[in-house]
Amino acid sequence: MECDECRERLYPYLDRELSPREVEEVRVHLDDCGGCESSFVFEELFLERVRSSATSDVAPRAVRERLILRIRRDLHG
Repeated sequence: MECDECRERLYPYLDRELSPREVEEVRVHLDDCGGCESSFVFEELFLERVRSSATSDVAPRAVRERLILRIRRDLHG
């Protein structure tokens, strides 16, 4: 596995969305690649921090509205 492919799998890996085979491929690459490993460690710690500081499963209305507008704008150019 190349670094680009490993980085593409970063969030699916951290969100436990990969198949067992894909998880193993990523782990093997991380064992051999310090650069990718440090990126994964940083992002994992970041996500843990965000999850632990969340006080609710629902974003405030204003945030949801801004996200919806941004997604619509991105989809429609």
